Amino acid sequence: MTRTTTTSGTHWEEEFGYARAVRVGERVFVSGTTATGKDGVVGVGDSAAQARFIFGRIERALKRLGSCLEDVVRTRVYVTTAGDWRSVAEVHGEVFRKIQPANTTVRAELIGEEFLVEIEAEAIVGVGPADTP
Repeated sequence: MTRTTTTSGTHWEEEFGYARAVRVGERVFVSGTTATGKDGVVGVGDSAAQARFIFGRIERALKRLGSCLEDVVRTRVYVTTAGDWRSVAEVHGEVFRKIQPANTTVRAELIGEEFLVEIEAEAIVGVGPADTP
């Protein structure tokens, strides 16, 4: 089985030895992703803006490894403030309403005060959106 990785170019990946996403066979694992842009944290103080940025970064990582958002079967969402869950969940719904991956959302202490959200994703290449009754 082949292992393929991709990075997003942040210093974290190089410095701490991890990939943005890893593909093994048909499975793709996207690392916990924050709203880190070229000039620092994107959407400071706005959890929904951070979530939108993060889903864009996840989508790009998936595409680089031959997958797409429609292949996502699992997401894990970490928010620093329990009160932000709804705004982040609404963005999750905008992205995944028709795809319907399994999801967990928890409150967590993230590294960096400006980070309000961190999201992980897992995909299976070619699975596509859910068949719902």
